[in-house]
Amino acid sequence: MRRPWCGALMCRGLLRRLRHRAAIRVSPPRRPPNGPSTRASPLRGVAVSGRRAWAELLRLPALFTVPGDALSGAVAAGGRPNPRTLLAIGSSLCLYEAGMALNDWADRAEDAVERPHRPLPSGRIRPSSAFTAACVLTAAGLGLAARAGRPALAVAAPLAATVWAYDLALKHTPAGPVAMAAARGLDHLLGAATTGRPQEALPSAALLGTHTLAVTTVSRRETQGGTSLPPLAALAATATLAGLVARGARGTKRAGSTGAGKRTGTGMGTAAGTGMGIAIRAGTAIAAGRRTLAPGRPGLTLDMALRTALAIAYAATAGRRYTHAVLNPSPPLTQRAVGGGVRATIPLQAALAARAGSALTAVAIAALAPLGRKYAKKVSVT
Repeated sequence: MRRPWCGALMCRGLLRRLRHRAAIRVSPPRRPPNGPSTRASPLRGVAVSGRRAWAELLRLPALFTVPGDALSGAVAAGGRPNPRTLLAIGSSLCLYEAGMALNDWADRAEDAVERPHRPLPSGRIRPSSAFTAACVLTAAGLGLAARAGRPALAVAAPLAATVWAYDLALKHTPAGPVAMAAARGLDHLLGAATTGRPQEALPSAALLGTHTLAVTTVSRRETQGGTSLPPLAALAATATLAGLVARGARGTKRAGSTGAGKRTGTGMGTAAGTGMGIAIRAGTAIAAGRRTLAPGRPGLTLDMALRTALAIAYAATAGRRYTHAVLNPSPPLTQRAVGGGVRATIPLQAALAARAGSALTAVAIAALAPLGRKYAKKVSVT
């Protein structure tokens, strides 16, 4: 005799078997062949991180301070930029970046303590890769200089030797700032060598080297801070250089340059922007042949206005940051002072070109400043 609950048990067992078979047949949802992925590719993130690390290692925004060396050197020697000058610019860029890579390779142990976020101590770039890059870039720089001619190679060879000597041996010695100043001066003469008269650019190379000497002296305290003397000395050097550049070369009369090198207050950022604007407008007017600024005052010409405006822009760009570091020599403000000094190299190069009488070259160099300032917000130049 069948029990009344036997049928219920049989039905429940049948239902369980049906559910189990249905679960086996159901497959997980499949993504369409060309549909979007819900998870980003890890390779893309690695590539972006790698590019960022190399940009930090090579301090790419600082590259905008390099072309002006050769351009201003060519016009300071009494010539004009030519195809060989472009090769000299390429050589300068390669040697500059070789120095950047070699600098971090030589300082990797020190950076591991003071700046562990740098690409080498953080492990984002291997030390061997940085050293290899320095070697390759040095060879490329010398090769481009050889293409520019024997005079250019005769300047590029000691320039490369100075870069390597600074990074490997002289950086932490009293001769370090002098070596860095010599490297910047040689880079200026590299452009002058493409015109065949590099000795004509020696005075302007000395001015550019003096600026680099001041910036490098401040940079030696950028991670420690604690003293106002280096930024104060750099501030005085900036004022002196601005006055000399605004006065002009070969006895040129000084017009409108009174106090150009003394504007170091809080309004200097506005002064720099105004100076750059005046410089570009004056250069455009000079290119159009309108050289007289005031018809009743023949001594006040647009080339004088251009030279003075660029001198003001130079003093403002460097002086404002130096003043902050003098008032508070903390590591952050000292690092900003170094960055301001590096960026001020561009208006100084443009002022030297204007001082040599080449308004178009001066305006072309000055146009690099906004680009350098834009990209310096993304990657530090120090």
